Amino acid sequence: MEIIGTGFLARHLRPLADAHPRVTVLAAGVPRHPLPDSEHRREERLVLDTLEHCRSRGRTLVFFSTVSMYGSPGCRGREDDPVVASLPYGEHKLGLEKLVRDSGVPHLVLRLGYVMGPDEPAYRLLPVLIRQLRAGLITVQRGARRDLLHVDEFVAALDLLLATGTVDEVINLASGDCADISDVIDHLELHLGLGAERAYADHTVSHCPSVDKLHRIVPEVAALGFGPGYFRTAIDRYFATADRADP
Repeated sequence: MEIIGTGFLARHLRPLADAHPRVTVLAAGVPRHPLPDSEHRREERLVLDTLEHCRSRGRTLVFFSTVSMYGSPGCRGREDDPVVASLPYGEHKLGLEKLVRDSGVPHLVLRLGYVMGPDEPAYRLLPVLIRQLRAGLITVQRGARRDLLHVDEFVAALDLLLATGTVDEVINLASGDCADISDVIDHLELHLGLGAERAYADHTVSHCPSVDKLHRIVPEVAALGFGPGYFRTAIDRYFATADRADP
């Protein structure tokens, strides 16, 4: 596997470097929102350059998109449903998905939930929540739900998916356990032995993907331990070592 990128996901994918030799994984995109348009243009150029690289060498591109495009009224989080992105980041990723699909290059577009684990950047969800808990005040957006996926299961699921030889598909790569943020905070408080005042913000959207297609294509992912309450297991493993407990 050829891995483009040096960030969180790219580092955790290194154990697969000797597997799937005809696959290029693009793990160097825009990591969050909001960011300036210049960053979006940078990622668009990177995607176009990588598509040309794959085309000229007969390689399959794996492109990481996002489930944050889900959340509009009536949305079921299914890959084959019409999507109206509720955030600019989702709109940006939808546009890149179209570039990949229209390129003629063999590809997999993987819409990721919140992939979490050791050494993740400090601006991401769990490190932010932990810092707020330790400060004694945490902001909760009403109605927020997120699919948490530990990076170890992410790597294992991707390995299984690539082994099937599936190409030219859009697939949600997530746990299927879309947790209420209040429940996530409850479990963090339990683990840390802390309590914090909660300030409730405006209602927000829930980014909950369906994993029916993933399980249909790769039934083996059922052995990875997904299911109701998986988010608690993922959080417990996040805290398995001291360095994970202090992001």
